[in-house]
Amino acid sequence: MTPQEAYQKLLEHSRDTAVWGSIMGLLGWDQRVMMPARGVKHRAEQMARLSLHLHKLRTDPRIGEWLDVAEQGDFARDPFSVEAVNLFWWRRAYERTRKIPERWVQERARVSSLAEKEWEVARSEADFSRFAPYLEDQVRLSRELVDILGYDEEPYDALLDLFEPGTTSRQVDALFAPLTTWIPEMVERIRARGRKVEDILHGHFPRDRQETFVREVLVKWGFDFSMVRLDPTVHPFAIHIGPGDYRITTRYYDDFLSPALFGTLHEAGHAMYEMGLPEAHWGTPRGDAVSHAVHESQSRTWENVVGRSEGFWRYFYPRLQDLFGELKGTPLEAFLLAINEVKPSLIRVEADEVTYNLHIFLRFELERRLIRGDLAVKDLPDAWNETFARLFGFRPENDRDGVLQDVHWSGGSFGYFPTYAMGNLYAAQFMEAARRDLGDLDELFARGEFQVLRAWLQEKIYQVGSTYLPAKLVEVVTGSAPSPEPWMRYIERKYVRLYGL
Repeated sequence: MTPQEAYQKLLEHSRDTAVWGSIMGLLGWDQRVMMPARGVKHRAEQMARLSLHLHKLRTDPRIGEWLDVAEQGDFARDPFSVEAVNLFWWRRAYERTRKIPERWVQERARVSSLAEKEWEVARSEADFSRFAPYLEDQVRLSRELVDILGYDEEPYDALLDLFEPGTTSRQVDALFAPLTTWIPEMVERIRARGRKVEDILHGHFPRDRQETFVREVLVKWGFDFSMVRLDPTVHPFAIHIGPGDYRITTRYYDDFLSPALFGTLHEAGHAMYEMGLPEAHWGTPRGDAVSHAVHESQSRTWENVVGRSEGFWRYFYPRLQDLFGELKGTPLEAFLLAINEVKPSLIRVEADEVTYNLHIFLRFELERRLIRGDLAVKDLPDAWNETFARLFGFRPENDRDGVLQDVHWSGGSFGYFPTYAMGNLYAAQFMEAARRDLGDLDELFARGEFQVLRAWLQEKIYQVGSTYLPAKLVEVVTGSAPSPEPWMRYIERKYVRLYGL
């Protein structure tokens, strides 16, 4: 077999596996959005069997044989060629996945399906004890995975690398360290300013009009609803099923405007990234998003850097006022201050830009302790409340607003949360580069011109797929290694102006 023939075998196998993965993704979307509650046990069995089938595909011994031959080809010599990129990620995935036993794969899938539904009930009842046994299973399985995969410095690194390839806890600590004092100092500056913020985001906002507005925004951003669905769910998410099939979810409150508005823009940012990936490479690493932090950088870009900007609302605020008459007497300046108000919050997904990262620091700290074995699941609510009080200065009144607020642990996604804060930092760094290249983006937004930024991101990030490791991608796009400083500059400029500091 020639290297080219072996590569072709790998290509066909990768795309076949991706189709099966998309079927599993569709079942996951259905479970969160459409499935009747009593279907959860059967869905857990479906997911377990599909997970096992995918694991068999991903650990097929022929993959190793094909890789050994294909890696000898001339096309593998340029590390950034399409073939070399695919071979790098195929080899990485194969060597890692074949270490994982089938028993573990099936148990993780089964526990995750059952745990997510139990989390929904536990959250609604603010009863951590209902969810605790499932979380204990997920922590146990994650510790097992750490032992299977191995690590150099810290157990948590094995899990972090699943979501942010090539990144260690030490590197994350270096990115986060300057912010642990800078953020509280910024919050205190804003608090000392004492500027009154009118609560105009709570009121009467009928769901159907909220949906009308967010759909109009997405159409203006270039969304084609012949290939996009928008549905309500308990915990918003976005998923790419396959070419021409993108799913966004959100949640509506008739008395609170922000969650659906900014939650939808956030998930739309994820979908934008997926839509921009090179479709010709679908089903291969070259056509995949490179990491969760880069993915999060795009959701936070469109939710916050664009969606909370003055230019965006100079264009869209008149339409929002048309839909919600009670805003007609509220000037744009007051609305901008309300949507950007800095007010420490119990809920991560509703947090302001300044304090959001503190929510991630909390979870990053607790996850590391859980994985090291320094913290037992039964003690997690108390540890959460104590750490939250240290970071924010007050405590949650119940577990619904505390340890139960996020869905991720029900699926065993330990190692995932740090990528949220890293995504914020990457977003600011990417946008500094975009403004250098494109000029005054706020003026473009104020004219309803969003495609210039989208085209820049398409060229610099989306179409690149997984050509580079995430830290290298940041360096290639911006000219500098990942840093917290662009985010600090962005926050400083924005909030000095909003609050008159």
